Amino acid sequence: MEQDIREKLEEMRKYLQADGGDMDIVSIEDKQVNLRLKGACGGCPHATMTIKQGIERILREQVDPEIVVEQVA
Repeated sequence: MEQDIREKLEEMRKYLQADGGDMDIVSIEDKQVNLRLKGACGGCPHATMTIKQGIERILREQVDPEIVVEQVA
């Protein structure tokens, strides 16, 4: 499952990069994914929405419905 998560995150990176941001995968442990947003996305007031309603939603729909994504500093 970790490989599926990494591949899907890599696909999503281009959308963040198009807005002047990016993300680092801090860790993936079972269904817990910890990400660090960078650039424009790192300081954006909508970062929580990007994580929960964007990245987490897509991972749940396309990989596993129990995935939890958290932003770390």
